[in-house]
Parts: sequence; structure tokens; C-alpha cells
Amino acid sequence: MTVRSILVVDDEPNIRRTLTGLLEDEGFDVKCSASAEEALEAIGKSPPDLLLLDVFLPGMDGIAFLEKLREKEIAFPVVVLSGHASIEMAVRATKLGAFDLQEKPVDPERLLLAVRNALEVARLRAENRSLRASLRAPGAILGEHRLMALLRDEIARAAPSSGRVLVHGENGTGKELVARAIHEASERREKPFVRVNCAAIPKDLIESELFGHEKGAFTGAAEQRIGKIEAAEGGTLLLDEVGDMSLETQAKLLRVLEARELERVGGRTPIPFDVRILSATNKNLRKEIEKGSFREDLYFRIAVVPIRVPPLRERASDVPILALHFLARLAEENGRKPKRFSKEALDRLIAHPWPGNVRELRNLVERLVIMCPEEEIGEDDVARALGEPAEESGADEAVSLRERVERYEVRVIRETLRRSGGNVAETARALATDRANLHRKMRRYGIRPREE
Repeated sequence: MTVRSILVVDDEPNIRRTLTGLLEDEGFDVKCSASAEEALEAIGKSPPDLLLLDVFLPGMDGIAFLEKLREKEIAFPVVVLSGHASIEMAVRATKLGAFDLQEKPVDPERLLLAVRNALEVARLRAENRSLRASLRAPGAILGEHRLMALLRDEIARAAPSSGRVLVHGENGTGKELVARAIHEASERREKPFVRVNCAAIPKDLIESELFGHEKGAFTGAAEQRIGKIEAAEGGTLLLDEVGDMSLETQAKLLRVLEARELERVGGRTPIPFDVRILSATNKNLRKEIEKGSFREDLYFRIAVVPIRVPPLRERASDVPILALHFLARLAEENGRKPKRFSKEALDRLIAHPWPGNVRELRNLVERLVIMCPEEEIGEDDVARALGEPAEESGADEAVSLRERVERYEVRVIRETLRRSGGNVAETARALATDRANLHRKMRRYGIRPREE
């Protein structure tokens, strides 16, 4: 684990010694400077992960020092220390980028809490900068199908607004990528993008995860912790798999969204926040409302702008674009030589129904990159990776286009029937066709649901 570095800037030797001992006991790498000028020189050589800064320093004071850091565009969290703190000073320091203001004599627990929170926020911001850079890359949301053109248009329209967006679609379609694209195209792009997976967090911990908690709020709450909403201040919070949230938590979230302020678990002080809420789900929330497992009033709060992400089978023409993109990227990530797909391999990929959507395609391509020894990935390689029988060897050159299409139709119908347990209605829905048309094709190809 990387050791985080902290630079303490204070002109009092006793305070430098005390803070050094306290922070080193917590596993931090601590360096000290007795003046702002000395600190600037140290930062020039090796920027710390966090700065503890006394306001009243000989020569350049702490406020002037913050202004200098801002001019040089040096970015790391700063916790200001002062024995004569005032509201005016706190406001000035905050405007200049300070994360927190701590009064002297320092309370060790409060200071360590501020340090940990500041480092966590800095980590989230660094992660967001990296994600923004990847989203700016050409083709971040790939596809030339008309459904993808419509999706990009919806993102462009929704992003500049403050409206709450519900991104819905099947597992593996890229809902989180769409949410990040909305954030990146919004005025909040320089602020944090924070995701919370409502399905992965135990029911009794989801409120603490969202709203934070005070020390001693429950067993195991050894210290105060800010929640995901506070961590996203000024930016965007994605409630991923929001349909899996319990009714009790839904009610509390609704009150928080209506009031635009929260209370930490075990706390009594309302904390206002400015965060844009995006939600994502693979469930049909209208049906969940009918079943009584999702609140209708919360649905109308979070689904001001609903955006559907299409499944891969509805835009099969995009499969080669995505496959070639993953092929180049994953070969580089796995340290392998560049590979290519044969035409027949790409045709085989197009014919697959992709129940796991883009995620399944990415995983399959990574498997081929790692396991296929040849530079060209052939149809048989794809068939083995998919767990399907390879085509019989023969004079492929003599096979007509119509025969090829029929082969793929048979394979897709059989595969989808198997996955739906022989349910023809469900298979028709999955293939985006009507049952009468599917029955006609099944009779033509001699496909019997029970046998599949």
C-alpha cells in the first residue's frame, strides 16, 4: 500500500514535533517546513499528498501562501491550522481551496478525521480526472447504429440541465458509462462523480454509505464518516441499481431529495448539499411500483429524464466496431501483440445474441486475446470461446450469402431458446421480433422448443 505524504508548515518547533509524531503513528510519511518560503521550495522538489498549514507564519502568511499555490495551479488538499480562527478567515481560506480549518490547540481525533476525509476527496477527484480523460477519447460511447446516435443526442440534451436522469437498460449495456458521459458534458464536470452500488451494500449499511454517520452511531462506527452525497458535493452522484434499494431507504432518500439537506446517521444537524442525482437500473421500475417494491413518488423524483440504453442485439451492426475497439485496447493492456479478426469470425460475433451485452463481448474478446496464439482470430476460435460448435469444414467459398444468413439465424434462434428455457414468447421478445414471425422461421428450420 502506498504511504501518503504530508507536509506540515508551522513556525513553532513543538507543534511540528507533536504533529509529526501523531501522523507518523497513523502511518503517514511526514516532512516539516518552518516557513511558507521553505515549504514552496519543498513542494517544488516533491509535492505532498496533503498540506497542514498554519495561518500565522513569519514572512509570507498562510493566506498569501494559498494564493501562491493557486497561481501556480498546484493541486493537493490543504488543512489550515489557526489559533485565532475567525469566520472571515475560514471563508477566505475555503475560497482559496482549503479543505478544512482546524483550531489550535489541535484536537488529535478531529485533525486525523479531517486528514482522512481530505485525502479521500482528493483520491475521488484524481479518479474522476482519469475517467474524464478516458471519456474524452474518441468513441467513448461507440456505435454507428441509429439507436446509438439517438442515445448520444439524448445525453447531449440532458447533460447541461439540472434534471435528474434515470438511465435504464439490461445488465452490461453500459449504463454507468452513459451516466459518466452526462456528468462529463455538464457544468459540474470539474467536480466529483461518485457512484454508489445500491445492490452491493447490505441493507443495514446503505444509509451510512449515502448519508454518512457520526462516531458511535452504531456498533463499529469508530469515527465520523462523510457519506457519498457529501463526497459528491458540487458534482454528480450515481445511484446504481437504484431498483434494489429497500423501501425504508427509499423513503429516507425521498425526504433528503425534497429537502436538499441530509442528516448523518446518529446526527442531529441538517447538512445542505448541492449534488445532481443520476440513477441507473436494469429493472422496469413501473412494474416494481405495481408490485409495491418501489415508491412511485421517488420514481417521479429521479426519473425526470429517462434514458434507455439499447441492448447489443438491437444494434448488431455495431458488434464489429466494439470488437475491434476491445481487441486493440485489450491486446495492449495484456502486453500481447496486435491481433485481427477474420471476416468469418466477425460474422460469427454478429450472429451471437449477446445476452450479457457489451460486457459479455468485452470479456469474450479479452479471452480471445489471451488464449488465441495466432495473430488472426478465426471463426473456430470465436465458436470455441462462445462454447458453440465450430462450422463443419468444407468449401466455404461456395456457400451463398443466403445460406450463411440462414446458418446464423438457426444458431441465434437456438441459442436464445436455450437461454429462455424453450419459452417462445420470451425468445421473440429477446430477438425483437413477433411470435408469428419466429414460429414461421422455427417451422422452416425444423426447430422445436422442447428439444432446444
